[in-house]
Amino acid sequence: MLQVFIGFLLSSLRIQVCCQDVIQEPTISWSFKSKSAEMKCSHKKDISHTQMYWYRQRPGETMTLIVFTAFPGQPDYGDSLQTKYSAVKDSIENGALTVKDLQADDSGVYFCAVSKHRNGRRSNS
Repeated sequence: MLQVFIGFLLSSLRIQVCCQDVIQEPTISWSFKSKSAEMKCSHKKDISHTQMYWYRQRPGETMTLIVFTAFPGQPDYGDSLQTKYSAVKDSIENGALTVKDLQADDSGVYFCAVSKHRNGRRSNS
């Protein structure tokens, strides 16, 4: 029996905004179908930047929000499937996103953004 492995490209962006870095690792990740892939995000902004947003952009599509996290607090997956994604924010500066059970349509660019705390709620803008 021949077993075929399929690689999926999950890439991250390194963004510098207002002289403060938001860093994602790994920059490029290859994995196999049905496996999981984890991406980490960190920032060097001040402690008021407690909110973290994870976005995905598939080839040829616009960017969509996957999950919102805040420290402390529970992730808000909105319309995304919690069975597909797992997000953690274990400190103000650090968070991670895991994409579970990788399939072909999981390929794309994954983007992490951080923002300041606003009344304990996520911004709709």
